[in-house]
Amino acid sequence: MPTAPDQSRPYRGRFAPSPTGPLHFGSLVAAVGSHADARASRGEWLVRMEDLDPPREVPGAADAILRAIEAFGMEWDGAVLYQSARTDVYRAALDRLAAARLTYPCACTRREIADSALRFGAPSTGELVYPGTCRNGLPPGRAPRSVRLRVDESVIGFDDAIQGRAHQQLGREVGDFVLRRADGHFAYQLAVVVDDAEQGITDVVRGADLLDSTARQIFLQRCLGAPAVRYCHLPVATDTAGEKLSKQTFAAPVDLAHPAEALAQALAFLGHAPPVELSQAGTRALWDWAIAIWDRTRIPRARAIPIQL
Repeated sequence: MPTAPDQSRPYRGRFAPSPTGPLHFGSLVAAVGSHADARASRGEWLVRMEDLDPPREVPGAADAILRAIEAFGMEWDGAVLYQSARTDVYRAALDRLAAARLTYPCACTRREIADSALRFGAPSTGELVYPGTCRNGLPPGRAPRSVRLRVDESVIGFDDAIQGRAHQQLGREVGDFVLRRADGHFAYQLAVVVDDAEQGITDVVRGADLLDSTARQIFLQRCLGAPAVRYCHLPVATDTAGEKLSKQTFAAPVDLAHPAEALAQALAFLGHAPPVELSQAGTRALWDWAIAIWDRTRIPRARAIPIQL
């Protein structure tokens, strides 16, 4: 069972947006960072649409995101993968874990878990920790709602290219986590691990808002015998109140009429401000420059950076 990334594997990265709305500046930063890192490493760059949450998805958003990526001069390799078409694959992975006695049905609601956290104290992260109520069987009279993965007491540690050394004790800080939700949809944690393994992803470059999910994904990789990957968590763009730019915080869509301007802003946010003579250049010239000088050490070592757009 691999515990460290195989450094001999050819670089393969990906950008995996959720189609919950048009591309905004925060999503553009993640796309630009992952694309630049892949191309500077002479690697492949894939696009995956994480459309596993129908209640949050906006009709037409997936196609709009793809058009925006193209407008910014980014080209992906191969076909776009849509998670909504892969439920059979996720079900097979869940069945494998169940056969290995690594999962169990859970009847708990989020409110019940929150009430338990209030009684026993939440961890410093503020995340709700599952107390293991159904770990040894469903309480009498309760029907299963979700499926959870059993975690152990080991500490999961990894070296992030930007954020440095990180570690998490899943048993204490997260608890057994959900792989299939109460609404029947497969959870992000399962889908992302299965897809990264099947697509041969070697390097995950994404926003630091997902840093706290990484230990869970590494643990699940090990449970499934999937290859380990390298991680690079970019600083997240926030508004002046410190809220991550998102649909929920009413982040404005990027301006596709002037893609070079927004691309230059995203590169500058990532510590690669283009020279003045390129300020009026097109996206092709900006990408040629950015890929030639791309250096992870120039990216700010922060989890979040406020920006005034």
